[in-house]
Amino acid sequence: LTAVLSGLIGLERQLHRRTAGLRTHILVSLGSCLIMLTSIYVFDIYKEIANPDPARIAAGVITSIGFLGAGTIIREKEGVKGLTTAASLWVVAGIGLAVGCGFKRAAVYTTVIAVIVLFFLRFAEDVIANEEKYRINKK
Repeated sequence: LTAVLSGLIGLERQLHRRTAGLRTHILVSLGSCLIMLTSIYVFDIYKEIANPDPARIAAGVITSIGFLGAGTIIREKEGVKGLTTAASLWVVAGIGLAVGCGFKRAAVYTTVIAVIVLFFLRFAEDVIANEEKYRINKK
């Protein structure tokens, strides 16, 4: 499930030729899912022996995704590129964690919203940018 959901988001990034595409998004989500499953499993095994916290391992995923996302961000003369790709990597990590701990419905809803944001809000941004260019050229 996590591979399919993150694949939908990664496909959008791939179609727009971004640095992190289909494979990267699937791998990030798959790894996050595995880490969450492992965390829960370790908690179940050692809960009688020690006081493990399954959320600590999951929190490490979110921290480490920051490093991966930073690698997709590029500063250029026109501004900064790659922020949306970095954000989408962060989202698929969350989707992987959600699937891993059983929040499948939340993972599906998040994927739907992310796909809508990535595919359809791009058109709204283009319309706004074109109107701004027209307004500037008209002056």
